[in-house]
Amino acid sequence: MGLSRSQDGQEPDLHELARLADSASAVVVAQVMQTRTAPDPATYIGTGKVDEVKDDIYEHDADLIIVDGDLTPAQQRNLERRLETKVIDRTALVLDIFARRAKTKEGRLQVDLAQMTYLLPRLTGRGVWLSRLGGGIGTRGPGETKLEVDRRRIRKRITDLKREIGDISRHRALQRRARDQFPVVALVGYTNAGKSSLLNALTDAGVFVEDKLFATLDPTVRKVTLPNHRPVLVVDTVGFISHLPHQLVAAFRATLEEVTAADLLVHVVDASHPRWREQITAVNVVLKELHAADKPLVYAFNKADRLSNTRAREILGEIGQGVAISAVHKVGLINLLRDIAQHLDPLERVRILVPYPQAKTLADISAQGRILTQEYLEQGIAVEAELPRPQAQRLRNLFNGTE
Repeated sequence: MGLSRSQDGQEPDLHELARLADSASAVVVAQVMQTRTAPDPATYIGTGKVDEVKDDIYEHDADLIIVDGDLTPAQQRNLERRLETKVIDRTALVLDIFARRAKTKEGRLQVDLAQMTYLLPRLTGRGVWLSRLGGGIGTRGPGETKLEVDRRRIRKRITDLKREIGDISRHRALQRRARDQFPVVALVGYTNAGKSSLLNALTDAGVFVEDKLFATLDPTVRKVTLPNHRPVLVVDTVGFISHLPHQLVAAFRATLEEVTAADLLVHVVDASHPRWREQITAVNVVLKELHAADKPLVYAFNKADRLSNTRAREILGEIGQGVAISAVHKVGLINLLRDIAQHLDPLERVRILVPYPQAKTLADISAQGRILTQEYLEQGIAVEAELPRPQAQRLRNLFNGTE
């Protein structure tokens, strides 16, 4: 069951909340909406609405209430006492989905940290009540027993998790330095916009794809060659969502650093979604929080196969930039790659003479850019190539080359 309040004069949309519940394997039996100028300080929805929801609980034999908003610890406790059933908010639901989908050690550590941070202020006075509620959504990850330990142990666990994640962050930084020879393109976008499908279409990466929110969490990096023969690394990142819990942004900062370290962002948009504009706004909010809002960006309007050509042109015209694609049907991908190439720093042309004992340098040039001409002379191999600026300058310094 979902609860919401109207925002900005618009009728609340519980469709996304229902999809989130489905991703957590919950069955939605009823939805309740209420229009309020502000949440009730004690129960979020007001006394009268609480009684109405309680009647719905008995009618549908519901055992979980999901609120489409953020509850204070007091509001959550008051609702659970009044309704005599478990109550979670949007943040707890998203955390539960992340706990289900986290497969790697890094992902599990980050989810654990986010859940611990979320649960810490909710421990007071909840030990007996929580033990009566049992397991299920909202208790996955740290587990029921950890919810009843004292604050000191919870804080120590948070400190330990932050230290482990810090180690992972430093390891990731070393990995990124090792691949500095290639430009990095990060796929960003609202959850279920089709980022993983796009990466699979571009690279046959074999990334897990499912028509559910947050189907994949762990970043995947693959090499792609652009139409101008320039190799780049494409990184698939975790999907964003409206009101992405700040605990997740903080906990997943090591993973989201892939976004901040990228040379270019490809914002994948589900062009067939009726609220695609709001989803773009939600993604931009998270990018701003990550200090990545000013990075070069290309829009990829995915799922164009579900739109008429006229509608696709209207969307592109409204934004003023971007490429219409269909990752599933591999349509428009060449145009997207060309757009990516145009937005990256241009390649520089360099002419060098490579001595024969260092002929393996040609393989490095081919991996980082492209060789235009090569001529075998008595002194060595005369090479004309196009490379990213740092690599071009390094070769000039090494072999006394010229542009």
